[in-house]
Amino acid sequence: MAGKFEYTQAEEIRDVFRRRNVRYLFIGKSGAILLGFPDTTQDADLFLDKTETNTKAVVESLREIGFALTQEQIAEISRGKDFVQLKNGPFDLDLIFAPDGIETFDQAWKNHVEVEGFFVCGIDDIIASKKATNRLKDRESLPRLIAFRDWLKSKTK
Repeated sequence: MAGKFEYTQAEEIRDVFRRRNVRYLFIGKSGAILLGFPDTTQDADLFLDKTETNTKAVVESLREIGFALTQEQIAEISRGKDFVQLKNGPFDLDLIFAPDGIETFDQAWKNHVEVEGFFVCGIDDIIASKKATNRLKDRESLPRLIAFRDWLKSKTK
């Protein structure tokens, strides 16, 4: 699906994941946007806990919201492949089990923020992941993300 990722789609993910007890964190630009970063994104990036129970619940959840998962995609999600890109659903979704710059899901969970029921990686983890990925588009957005982080921290003082 072309177009930008919408808030209502994030709500769909949040709600179905809550019903199925999926352990997840929004990460990347979609995570930053949920924290208030003024930008748009084409897809959602989700950091998922790599347990068998969780990956099974992820597959069930994605089917429920309309993803036509192939057997290969189900196998990749089930084994917690580092990165699974989905373009065969109501919106584009990147599932990440091993994001660059973050050691473990539990580590990221300790730093997470909850915003309107969304579980979101902390801004420092989002920035660390963008830095570690080192793609051109990430390097270009880093100064704005860092300025946004500094602004967020100044609001809490």
